[in-house]
Amino acid sequence: MKILITGTAGFVGFHLANRLLADGHEVIGIDSINDYYDVQLKYGRLNAAGIDHNCMQYNQPAVSSVYPGYRFYHLHLENKEALQAVFEVHQPEIVINLAAQAGVRYSIENPDAYVQSNLVGFANLLECCRYGNIKHLLFASSSSVYGLNDEIPFTEDQHVDHPISFYAATKKSNELMAHVYSHLFRIPVTGLRFFTVYGPWGRPDMALFLFTKNILEGKPIKVFNNGQMQRDFTYIDDIVEGVVRAMQHLPTADSNWTNKTSSAATSSAPYKIYNIGHNSPINLLDFIDALEAALGIPAKREMLPMQPGEVLVTYANVESLVQDVGYMPTTDVQEGVRQFIRWYRDFYKN
Repeated sequence: MKILITGTAGFVGFHLANRLLADGHEVIGIDSINDYYDVQLKYGRLNAAGIDHNCMQYNQPAVSSVYPGYRFYHLHLENKEALQAVFEVHQPEIVINLAAQAGVRYSIENPDAYVQSNLVGFANLLECCRYGNIKHLLFASSSSVYGLNDEIPFTEDQHVDHPISFYAATKKSNELMAHVYSHLFRIPVTGLRFFTVYGPWGRPDMALFLFTKNILEGKPIKVFNNGQMQRDFTYIDDIVEGVVRAMQHLPTADSNWTNKTSSAATSSAPYKIYNIGHNSPINLLDFIDALEAALGIPAKREMLPMQPGEVLVTYANVESLVQDVGYMPTTDVQEGVRQFIRWYRDFYKN
């Protein structure tokens, strides 16, 4: 199939594009390559997929030397005319939106970046899907949408009306925007709430990356809320497998759906929301223990209070994913951390 993926210089997008290309699909990748974190890591991902960043030109296709079916565009989703042109040229059958301005803490000081990327950019993508005759739109949401929800574990049929970061609010907005397009234009839409993704080629702003860097450099790591937090850490390969299976499972409209009696994750439109998480939250201190074991180096821990916008626990109920696509993440934290450390040492060996 011909699949357009946004955010393919990013963590999840890079892995997903490689998986789908290896499976024989044709991929059109898009990424703005912004400088929220080190662009050299983004270039490294592109180079690993056969895209020479030295030869890239803005809004012009770059062809992979590794995967003949891979075309990459350095492009902002906010550039509606350029995005429309990509759709017209390639006419994708499936669209997977992984592009977003990420980060909970960053959103507190830089909300404009989230408005442009997560709202304006996503609206442009929805318009392109509306006129592009696509078969299925999938988009990344986040466990952050659960916000002040205190029902554990988090299930997709819970209402998520009280986010506590602007990042989470934009992800909730994406779910609402996508539902409108599914309802009005009958576009099959699947939203995927990712839970704390980690693994090789991960983001430098996330805990595992920050902790590893500081431990290896002999610097203290910042442990917020004195480590009394739990996260449903989910290994990247498990996330990718969940996305691929969801891609192959087309959502259908529920003719019996009602607002009062039906799940908030389904609709009278062809629309569905899934959690993708490990279904087994880990205490942050235990996560640090696993990292110390993988590195063979003890961490210097700087215990700090809770940060604004953070939640105490994330915990994914994945029964809906298992029921519909027959899959749930299985990689344990010890193995996932070992794989990350192996990649990290190799990538930064010089």
